[in-house]
Amino acid sequence: MWGKVIGVEFAEVVRRRRMIRDYDPDRPVPPQVRERLLEHAIRAPSAGFSQGWAFLVLESPDERARFWAATVDDGEPDRWLVRMRRAPLLIVPLSHKAAYLDRYAEPDKGWADRDEARWPVPYWDIDTGMAALLMLLTAVDEGLGACFFGIPPGRIDPFRREFGVPEEYRPIGCVSVGYEGGHDRRSPSLRRGRRGVTEVVHRGHW
Repeated sequence: MWGKVIGVEFAEVVRRRRMIRDYDPDRPVPPQVRERLLEHAIRAPSAGFSQGWAFLVLESPDERARFWAATVDDGEPDRWLVRMRRAPLLIVPLSHKAAYLDRYAEPDKGWADRDEARWPVPYWDIDTGMAALLMLLTAVDEGLGACFFGIPPGRIDPFRREFGVPEEYRPIGCVSVGYEGGHDRRSPSLRRGRRGVTEVVHRGHW
């Protein structure tokens, strides 16, 4: 069984993963699939096993409408956003920096303080991002489409107020999930082409 995910070869899951921006609004995500997405997300690695993440699940039409109202600037929505709004499931991964600072101030980690300057990069955001990637891969394995997209900086506070998210939790983005609709268009950015291994890998020395 090594090298396989639930139903598809792992290499095929990775190859097929892409951002889907159009969904069938009449096909909800089955509850058991939603739970698998979340169960796999919490299997992501985290520094010191801090697990400094949380996930806001929005499924009902009212919850999803409130999300879009809180996070989208007023005005005519982009065409991609019109199709994105059809997604029957939204999951917002949130990072919790304090969980990491607290964890590494514990005796077994050897730091006597919570100084953020000790961290070379914000692992709380990185680890939560890895949890989001596991959800994207799980969606492919389950035969669904998914997309990770950002919440504009100016809309984070309205989002927090709308859903009662504590200040110490930061949304790193949102994952939309659903069955692919019939009008999904690949991003024009893909015309840039995927950079090959020889372009990005440096072996032994830059």
